[in-house]
Amino acid sequence: MRSRLLTVTYDAHDPARLAKFWADLLGRQIVEDAHGVFLPGTDTQLSLRFVPSRAEQVGPRRTMHLHLTSAGPTDQHQTVATALELGADHLDVGQRPEEGHIVLADPEGNAFCVIEHGNTFLAGCGFLGEVACDGTREVGLFWSRALGWPLVWDQDQETAIQSPHGGTKVAWGGPPVTPKEVRNRQRFDLAPVGGDQQAEVDRLVSLGATRLEVGADGAVVLADPDGNEFCVTAK
Repeated sequence: MRSRLLTVTYDAHDPARLAKFWADLLGRQIVEDAHGVFLPGTDTQLSLRFVPSRAEQVGPRRTMHLHLTSAGPTDQHQTVATALELGADHLDVGQRPEEGHIVLADPEGNAFCVIEHGNTFLAGCGFLGEVACDGTREVGLFWSRALGWPLVWDQDQETAIQSPHGGTKVAWGGPPVTPKEVRNRQRFDLAPVGGDQQAEVDRLVSLGATRLEVGADGAVVLADPDGNEFCVTAK
């Protein structure tokens, strides 16, 4: 049995507003469901979901950054301009002027990058080219096995995986990894193939995950080998 990566889920103070920002920027449809506000993806572009949370940003957190690709310099500038019009802000994370990517923050402060044209690593990955995560090589190998997605990068403790269908890559930057002190604001949700949640949880535990709890919606919360939360949905 293999899980499919159902979504990247964001905790949000205002899920509807944040979902509208990303839907307008990515050109996605908005679907409200029992879990939150959902932006369906495709076989090659990951879905996003935004769920209500009142948790405040306290201290350093591990994060997932979305990387958006560009068809050319004008396209990059247009994406940035659109994001700013929709409510994004420029963000200084220590990037150097000569670096081609532009770092922004969405309306709730989640960082994302608009990548320059000509980035060969993300060539052919689609508009949502990458989800860049804090994490060790061990976690990259875990997710490769969990999803049945091949490694497309494995150098200097950095890893990346991609669906056999292509599209969005998921990457981990290797050490040093931010210490795990509080719940992450972003996480992965998985849907079990065939609908057997318990069998899928058992399989993931056998691969190195740890059981944490069962949520009110029936989702089983697990932790990957770095301690990052993720969920196996009930359906």
